[in-house]
Amino acid sequence: MNASLLEAIDNYCERTGPELWSEPLNALTNLAFIAAGVWGLVLARRHGTGRFAEVLAWMAILVGLGSGLFHTWANGLTKWGDIIPIALFVFTYTLFALRRYLDLGRGTTAIAFIAFYAVAGFITWMVPQWLVVATNGSTGYLPALLALVALGGWIAWSGHPAGRYMVAGGAIFIVAVACRIVDMRVCDALPIGTHFLWHTLNGLLLGVLLTAAARYGHPSGDAVAAFGRDGVRQPA
Repeated sequence: MNASLLEAIDNYCERTGPELWSEPLNALTNLAFIAAGVWGLVLARRHGTGRFAEVLAWMAILVGLGSGLFHTWANGLTKWGDIIPIALFVFTYTLFALRRYLDLGRGTTAIAFIAFYAVAGFITWMVPQWLVVATNGSTGYLPALLALVALGGWIAWSGHPAGRYMVAGGAIFIVAVACRIVDMRVCDALPIGTHFLWHTLNGLLLGVLLTAAARYGHPSGDAVAAFGRDGVRQPA
């Protein structure tokens, strides 16, 4: 194994050294992701949304575990335990939204997915390096923001109630990213930093997205038949 993978990473205001428990607040606030995942799992089973929605909930729990590990033992190896579950959740939720909210076929879903992330990836790649540095690397989350706003707007425009949840999630995500950006800049005034708010707000975001998945993520538009386009349960 490359020894550099085990070198300590100090990218956060709260971290005081390479010791195991040097980011207690950043580590503990990952419970927000786990809580969101449990919430999503309970709702998916309550509403009978199916295995796809339950997988998303388990992925949210995995995000919390991976990020918690990284902020407890921050190095080049555990960093991937933080990055990969987040990417998997974003990609899988996008597929879920295309299939369950827009009711696209498998082929159309694949084309839309590839086209969207090709464009989002290109836009992210075009961001100047000075902006990447100025935002503490937060421009890497631009595809996720575009998915929430653009895809959520498309779903809302189509009349599906889940679109409102995704657009609201986009607003939450913007505030969360702002907290991530300013973390290292407020150390003198606030030694604990603001990265813990990034976790807390993103836990809320995942809770919102999983609520939409559980309530409106039934196959073939069954949620619309059950709840109506306005999100209100219809009489039997």
